[in-house]
Amino acid sequence: MNNPNRAMAGAQTMDTSVDAGLRSFMLGIYNNMSVGLAITGLVAFFAAQSQPLMQLINGTPLRWVVMLAPLGFVIYLSARVMKMSPAAARGWFFAFAAVMGLSLSYIFLVYTGASIAKVFFITAASFGALSLWGYTTKKNLSAMGSFMMMGLFGIIIAMVVNIFLKSAAMDFAISAIGVVIFAGLTAWDTQRLKHSYYEIGANAEMAGRVAIMGALSLYLDFLNLFLFLLRFMGGGRN
Repeated sequence: MNNPNRAMAGAQTMDTSVDAGLRSFMLGIYNNMSVGLAITGLVAFFAAQSQPLMQLINGTPLRWVVMLAPLGFVIYLSARVMKMSPAAARGWFFAFAAVMGLSLSYIFLVYTGASIAKVFFITAASFGALSLWGYTTKKNLSAMGSFMMMGLFGIIIAMVVNIFLKSAAMDFAISAIGVVIFAGLTAWDTQRLKHSYYEIGANAEMAGRVAIMGALSLYLDFLNLFLFLLRFMGGGRN
């Protein structure tokens, strides 16, 4: 005859194991995301200090290579990550973060260092709160995530259109909507990644790959939230 106390103890042990595994999985995602953001920030800062490099990027067709290269990295990683080792995927992610830093070096020429730092800390606090909510809420955020993804495609189209219209009002609306969209995506992506851990099971190699793609998703959420907030709050250089 089964001992109920033994069964309960076994269930509690399993719950503890799952909780520890989930914490380790999510911590790995946040650590990789943080290292990626640090690489991006350092590359952007030091590239902006090099006047010859800035002239080369902004004054030649290399500008388009630098602008489009991050997109190429994202497409490549998304298509190939499941065939890579976790270490290789991590290397590609960090390379992407470095290239992204090069493409974002312009912000140190447009905005003051103090305003960049201020917006960064505001973004970090907002991101942390939103991600924590996405992790802890019992509400299913799938519908919200789908809505935010549709909004993302809409805002990309609006940004392309505004390149030709050059409307200040439309630019303001795009920035406001962009903040809302990436705030929602931060919570949704966090919940989605949490649920993905239970789908992976005990496959450590698969978990490593998914963790890198998770780091990429949250990295992009953080970065875009930062850039849209910077358009609102960033102080321009004279």
